[in-house]
Formats: sequence, C-alpha cells, structure tokens
Amino acid sequence: MSKGDASFDELKLEFDKFVKQKCTTDGDFDEKNQNPDSGDKEDDEAVPAFVDEIADQMLAPAISGVYLSRIDIKRVAEAIDESLPIKERKKMIRALFRHTTTREYLRGAFDEFARHINGRVLIYQELSEAFPASKPVFDSFIAKSEKMSTLCDRIVEDFEEIDPTFEPMLT
Repeated sequence: MSKGDASFDELKLEFDKFVKQKCTTDGDFDEKNQNPDSGDKEDDEAVPAFVDEIADQMLAPAISGVYLSRIDIKRVAEAIDESLPIKERKKMIRALFRHTTTREYLRGAFDEFARHINGRVLIYQELSEAFPASKPVFDSFIAKSEKMSTLCDRIVEDFEEIDPTFEPMLT
C-alpha cells in the first residue's frame, strides 16, 4: 500500500466519522431544524370554519386567478397590524384568521387581499393589451379573481361576530 492510499483511507475514515456525528438521522434527529416550514403547536389549533375553505380557494391560482406568495400574505398581515411569521402559505392564512372575532377585522384583511389581487388584475389587463392573442387567458384569470372577491364578500356577510367573553358552556 502506498503512502497516498494510506492518507486516502484516513481521509475516508475522518469523513465517515463526520457523517456519523453530524449527519445522522437516528434518535437525535431534529425535524424542525431540517424543515423550518414544519410549524409548531399553534399550527394545529382550531380555526373558524371558513378559514380552510378560503385558504384552499385563495391559494390555488387555478381557482383564484392569482398567485399569492408568502410575501403577499405577510404584507396583508402587516397592513392590518398583525405580525405573522413566514411559513407555508396555508399555515400563514390559518394564523392570520385563527382568532378572527369581528367582521371589521375580516373586512380589513379581505380588503387588503383584494388590493393585492387587483394589482395582479391590472398587470393582466396590461398584458392582454400588449399581447392580444393571450387576451382570453388573462380574461379567465380576471374572471376567477372576481369570483374570489365575491366569495370573500359572502364570507364577510355571513360572518357572525364572536364576543371574546362569551362562554357557551355557561349558558
């Protein structure tokens, strides 16, 4: 065995030791460090019934006509004076609406989402003018975004405000 082979073997042993110490997925594996989007126990808390529906509809561009990014959702939260950590989009929506008790809060949030969606609609209109052959595609996105706006309005109208001091178990 040459001297080069010996140093290669030593290097391989050192590398294997490093992998075993630092890269193992045995018992001490911490999923949170590996997946920062995994969330926390707050993500498992119950949310009002409309939240999952609105999240599914709002976050699917095929349904809503627009793509709302994590940053868009974060900006909506900031505009209504909420602090929201960046996570998966659905978890962010759930966190934003988790403690919704007033129609005013809901209206403010949906108005901010409408502002973002309308910004995309303006872009779609400019693009459809610049590229007339693509106008039917952009028109379908605009129609979907209008349906999304109608859905948000319906949710606000149907929302029953909750008195935070009300205890249903005491009545």
